[in-house]
Amino acid sequence: MPGGRLSVQERQQIALGLADSLPYAEIARRLDRPTSTVTREVLRNGGPTAYRAELAHRATERRARRRRPATTTGAPATPQPAGRDAEAVAELADSLTTVLMTSGLPKMAARVLTCLFTTDAGSLSAAQLAQQLRVSPASVSKAISFLEGQSLVRRERDERRRDRYVVDDELFYQATVASARANDQLVETARRGVAVLGPDTPAAHRLENIARFLDYISESIIRAADQAREVLRTRPPA
Repeated sequence: MPGGRLSVQERQQIALGLADSLPYAEIARRLDRPTSTVTREVLRNGGPTAYRAELAHRATERRARRRRPATTTGAPATPQPAGRDAEAVAELADSLTTVLMTSGLPKMAARVLTCLFTTDAGSLSAAQLAQQLRVSPASVSKAISFLEGQSLVRRERDERRRDRYVVDDELFYQATVASARANDQLVETARRGVAVLGPDTPAAHRLENIARFLDYISESIIRAADQAREVLRTRPPA
């Protein structure tokens, strides 16, 4: 599998694949590249509707030139515990951020969540997040507000009464249940539509099927989430 930066020709193939509405995985297969490489490339350079090969290539070269002076000064990499490879950790964070963005998170929210996921403590203050991500406190605050609204982070006060932002297993449970429950309003509206449109009409039949499908999916997700939480809470015997 080839490594290194994408060439102009590869970027042109990506642009052609997007124009043909090919999925990222298929474009990556044709390039013999990881899917995450193609996904990250597209999201960094305008998204699937605005991606342009030449502009993406020039933007990558500009980013490389901006990073080069820091490399030549001998600036140390961010220290990593337990002998971790700092470059590998950075690549993991980049890939995880891309995946979270693909799932629908805004870029800064995805970066903040990745930062919390990959810290051993599982919690960071706003100042620590701003420092690690090299962004303004206002950007962190906006991202945290979004993530709290999605039940993806929890706010706690430390011993110095500073806010810290936490990710843990319970938050995933709550976010999963909240996502499943978000279908309830659509189910209720669809079933109201059955009465309005008449139970024997094709439109009403369609709405009833939608309601039944979402009901089943929501109940299955919540049941699976409950089971998973119990499994995670059960400690293996000593």
